[in-house]
Amino acid sequence: MRPPRFWDNPPDRPGWQARFLAPLGALYAGATGNRVGRTGDAFRAKIPVLCVGNLNAGGTGKTPTTIALAQRLQARGHTPHIVSRGYGGVLDGPVQVNEMRHQAHETGDEPLLLAAFAPTWISKDRAAGVKAAQDAGADLILLDDGFQNPSVHKDLSLIVVDASRGFGNGRCIPAGPLREPVTPGLRRADLLLSIGPKAAQAEFATRWGNDITLPHATGELAPLPTGMEWQGTRVLAFAGIGHPEKFFATLRGLGAEILREQALDDHQTLTTALLTRLTNEANRLGAQLVTTEKDAVRLPRDMRQNVLSVPVRLEIDDWSAIDHAIDDVLTGQNNPARSKT
Repeated sequence: MRPPRFWDNPPDRPGWQARFLAPLGALYAGATGNRVGRTGDAFRAKIPVLCVGNLNAGGTGKTPTTIALAQRLQARGHTPHIVSRGYGGVLDGPVQVNEMRHQAHETGDEPLLLAAFAPTWISKDRAAGVKAAQDAGADLILLDDGFQNPSVHKDLSLIVVDASRGFGNGRCIPAGPLREPVTPGLRRADLLLSIGPKAAQAEFATRWGNDITLPHATGELAPLPTGMEWQGTRVLAFAGIGHPEKFFATLRGLGAEILREQALDDHQTLTTALLTRLTNEANRLGAQLVTTEKDAVRLPRDMRQNVLSVPVRLEIDDWSAIDHAIDDVLTGQNNPARSKT
């Protein structure tokens, strides 16, 4: 497990690193504020655009949230398309992701995973991606990330946060984990979704409740039953996500016996050398290789049959706030004078 980062300290007790880097964090916050304020040329689609974003830099649960929203909308008869920047991929786009043809190094791992649930587009130019999805027949866009990008008008913005980490020390990069300060960030949003178990949700509400003035939904990630009996299974687990320790905790909760954990950087390339080392070590330990659903799509196709993955899905405690906000957008009841870019 990785050691705590300095920005995990409470806002009222910042470590020396945060205090030392505070001037740079203030500059970063100012630059973000200037950028998100440039909304005059934002592309306005003919269909609603729902942005799933965050204030923290990575690891909050945007991907499972996007999946949950896509499935919710499909169940209600809609045809949502997902538009992603395609972080880590070499394709500029706009291009629709094809699970059978594309690989993670081309599209990024998250779009390849999302494409299994709804038509998914990657585009470095988010406005071009939204237009391509609109022209392809979408009746609603789920914009994966892009809350701090002013190039597309958002009809609804949902901020996702990890309840156990909250907004860290409340400071911006590099003094903390934030892309922009909490108060102005939440002011621009329409909904807040905190993800985590009940104890973490209670702590989040205590620590950040005074800053939350918008509708607040809660949810928790839960392993998807696959028929695999994990109890007592000896595994070597590896994960290249925002917070690998959460994956390892999930495995333990399923009853797996983790002989070794390999925490990787988020989106880290799974090189041949790395995978060979992990495979050899698993064989030596008599362990099964296990990884996350997101990491699994980055594995070479000939290795996927040898590595198990643990899919997780977001379970929302109460959909009413989210459903109501979406209904307002779909029926045109949202305030058109309010900028959500």
